[in-house]
Amino acid sequence: MTNTNKPNGSAMLERAHQNMPMGVADSYRYWGEDNTVFLSSMKGCTITDCDEQTFTDFRLAYGPIILGYRDERIDNAVVDAITNIGSISGFSTGLDSDVVELIKSLCPNIEKMRFANSGTEAVIGAVRTARGFTGRNKIVVVEGGFHGLHDEVMWKSDVDNWDVANEKDPAIIPFGAGIPDSTKDHQVSVPLNNFDALDAVFKAFGDDIAAILIEPIMGNCGSIASTQEYMQKLRDICDANGSLLILDEVKTGFRVAKGGAQELYGIHADLTTYAKAMGNGYPVAGFGGRADVMDTISFAKNGVTHGGTYTANMVALSAAKATLTVLKETDALANVDKVGRDIQELLSRVFTKHGVEHRFAGPDSMFGVHFGSEVPQNYRDWKQTNSDLYTEFAMNLIANGVMLEPDSREPWFICEAHKDMDLAWLEQVADKSMADAITAHNA
Repeated sequence: MTNTNKPNGSAMLERAHQNMPMGVADSYRYWGEDNTVFLSSMKGCTITDCDEQTFTDFRLAYGPIILGYRDERIDNAVVDAITNIGSISGFSTGLDSDVVELIKSLCPNIEKMRFANSGTEAVIGAVRTARGFTGRNKIVVVEGGFHGLHDEVMWKSDVDNWDVANEKDPAIIPFGAGIPDSTKDHQVSVPLNNFDALDAVFKAFGDDIAAILIEPIMGNCGSIASTQEYMQKLRDICDANGSLLILDEVKTGFRVAKGGAQELYGIHADLTTYAKAMGNGYPVAGFGGRADVMDTISFAKNGVTHGGTYTANMVALSAAKATLTVLKETDALANVDKVGRDIQELLSRVFTKHGVEHRFAGPDSMFGVHFGSEVPQNYRDWKQTNSDLYTEFAMNLIANGVMLEPDSREPWFICEAHKDMDLAWLEQVADKSMADAITAHNA
């Protein structure tokens, strides 16, 4: 069991409180005064905290690590680029087209691209481009999806506080303060896999719907996935209405398949956003799609503006080129999928042993765990799962050396380096963690 006494971590948090709000550089890194984690190193599929406690990591920085921390194939390529080219110039290099051509070879949905530095920036660029191309304003989003931290998409269905018995729909609320009410004027949300809700939105607002923005497999909602029929419905209704389909593959891109979720569904978006696994942890992102849509980005009078000082810097692009080459030319993703399947099988044995009904959602490389009798079909269904028991289980795993997000809305992320882990040890840890969770839950 990991040590509950964390003198170095406590001291670091105390110091950090003097320098940053909540004592962290990202609000989601704050896990409370006793559980906030400060790391000293990462390698492969493990992380080590500042109190020298090592964890097998299934959080993987919310998904960017697809090969493993400090993968030498990627790090060496970055060092080589810095040494021989530089890090940033404000001009273009051949790396730009090298990376786009790699992506085009993997993703037939991409004809032209632009780069960004984060998933948030990629979504902003895609949405702005869709509006510029269509001349419309409204964006349809799906409950439970996450599209970054910019005001317009920081409105969510308050499923946590939703009274299922007495309220028809969850309230729509901002993520927090500082988000003007006006930013939701051009956004409307629908439940996933609900055809009637989609038809109603297009009937009401169709003339002003620029695009549907959706994570085909929801990376912040337990990997709850669109059905094949729903994906086809999205494609058809966009085509019929002159709206664009934007698939947010920030988490699924280059993780769930070489061609992302669109390879699994066989349905292509007009615009797609990428980040995360694209660079094995280096900060790189992009958006792209149909050439005619992307060519809206121009200096023409009615053209869309896109840019950024750090966009397409050589550190990011060299990491992307190396990562995408490995994913394209090796069995890395097959290794990831196999480990994911093996872990689900051992978890299922543990849950069954303890009489816990369970279902897995999503692909093997980023699967969700849901305690209940049905696979959730949307965010509202997640409300019916036993998420409290899952949190107990997850916190026990962390106490026993397995790191993950203690919220069933976050999937288990797998990287290639997990293929070398001790599965028997993981099953033993999961068994103990589940037994202790049930005891605490029933107390």
